[in-house]
Amino acid sequence: MQPTMRSVWLFPFFLLFVLLAKAHAAQEHGTVFLQDLTWTELRQEIRAGKTTIIIPIGGTEQNGPYMALGKHNVRARLLSEKIALRLGNALVAPVLAYVPEGHIHPPTGHMGFPGTITIPVGTFEQILEYAARSFKHAGFRDVVFLGDHGGYQRYDVTAAERLNRRWARTPVRAHAMETYYRVTQTEYVQALRRLGYSKEQIGTHAGLADTSLMLALDPNLVRLDRLRSGPKAGPAQGVYGDPRRSSAALGQLGVDAIISRTVVAIRRDTARR
Repeated sequence: MQPTMRSVWLFPFFLLFVLLAKAHAAQEHGTVFLQDLTWTELRQEIRAGKTTIIIPIGGTEQNGPYMALGKHNVRARLLSEKIALRLGNALVAPVLAYVPEGHIHPPTGHMGFPGTITIPVGTFEQILEYAARSFKHAGFRDVVFLGDHGGYQRYDVTAAERLNRRWARTPVRAHAMETYYRVTQTEYVQALRRLGYSKEQIGTHAGLADTSLMLALDPNLVRLDRLRSGPKAGPAQGVYGDPRRSSAALGQLGVDAIISRTVVAIRRDTARR
């Protein structure tokens, strides 16, 4: 059957309507967080092209006397949101707040401080794997692990490798995005050093770099009044570094680097050849 002149003339308008409807559907929810969507809304988002799911991995641990226990969880959630928005084709899963933090008896690592929560390594890897398998079942094609804590990076890699062996004959892949964390140990530290801050000030945990990142993302988690007026904290208080000169401006250097480098790495690793 030959198309009529009217149908040919109306087709561009029909196509425009479909595209606008899809754009509206993508915007009407106003969120990239999976847990804020209904299952039908999620199905619609996946069909519209949001086939990458980010799993933010945080951790509940001591962060010295001046920063809240949920630092990693809040940071992972906020940074994952910014990364997903920049990617444009990604959603964000609920934050994993329970991670390996050491032994309970006798206590090791941060377990020497009240409030730190730990789980076994095997349990942690199994949670990652089952979450990823659930997302594959839902229709996602790329599952990205974003770990905000240095202690479990290798377990993220192990879980991703195990999943990819299982999925070898499918188009779905898991990605342990080590770039996300590595930036905080390299590029961010180098930027602070160029500004004149010492390695001792920058620190490795709850120091200037760590605290500045939190100030840039959510200053409510930092007890700034006590930080400025209190004595210098050290390892006995769970602090490795000197956070007293921390600022949101310094933290923004890290935020910008984390987002830009991670977006590039995700796009590279999820590109289909």
